[in-house]
Amino acid sequence: MARSQPQPTKSKSHKASDDLQVERLHRGYSQSMEVTKVLADENSKFQHIRIFDTVANGRVMTLDDIVQITSRDESAYADMLTHLPMLEHGKVERVMIVGGGDLSIADEALKHKNVKEVVLVDIDGQVIALCKKHFGEINAKAFKDKRMVIEVADAFEYLGRKSSKNRFDLIIADRPDPVGPGKALFGETFYDRVKGALKPGGYATFQTGVPFYQPWEITEALQELKRFFPKSGLYLSVVPTYIGGFMALSWASKGGKPLGTPAGIKKAAAAYKKAKLKTDYYNPAIHAAAFALPNWIAKLVP
Repeated sequence: MARSQPQPTKSKSHKASDDLQVERLHRGYSQSMEVTKVLADENSKFQHIRIFDTVANGRVMTLDDIVQITSRDESAYADMLTHLPMLEHGKVERVMIVGGGDLSIADEALKHKNVKEVVLVDIDGQVIALCKKHFGEINAKAFKDKRMVIEVADAFEYLGRKSSKNRFDLIIADRPDPVGPGKALFGETFYDRVKGALKPGGYATFQTGVPFYQPWEITEALQELKRFFPKSGLYLSVVPTYIGGFMALSWASKGGKPLGTPAGIKKAAAAYKKAKLKTDYYNPAIHAAAFALPNWIAKLVP
């Protein structure tokens, strides 16, 4: 999972004590987790990686002290970025994941039997290695699946390759914070490259922040998507450890039908039943409800 830093003010998280991890992602608000065991605490070339067990939230990974994934609520994020567009599309064969080194999203995509290839491109191989070691409950099947392709590379560069052009039916951007190397995964050039790598009729999904604390992210992201894609929009999930309530997920289509129409929702429900997917968060009712926006969020949509 990935989370966006608040923009215009940023505050760093810190560990309050040996057994308490405190995250101060949003100004004036924090969350803390009681740590029972630290499994990894090291610096890669790109970031500080920490994996630990907690009393209330299962196993957790933080990058630069910001919570990325917990074993308790990862499905609310991974399921909705993956199954919702895949079931409405109906014929997804090739998926690309930007980031996603914990492989939780890849694991969900591989549940679809018609998928021929899932390509995960993450710049930090150390994250992938540590998640393979410590998050086997979530990703063991994905690592063993012959359809899984892992590329330790710059996803921005990978999207621009000739071999990526018109290749993917679905691109899921589980991108990191817009700082350092992650800056390349935001803005006009990134969206243009995503569009180029999608097949006609393909979809892309993006994490778009927590609107309660980061309202500008919805407006800015959708404005940029509209410049490159004929159709785009917003839907919601709720990930408890992504503090602030609703998590905004945006989508864009390269010539495909809009997501979230009555026909699309009906099609997804039939496909879900036929595929007999085993999911912890996603179901057809949640799919339909995800497009119902509270008034204050709907006002953020340009």
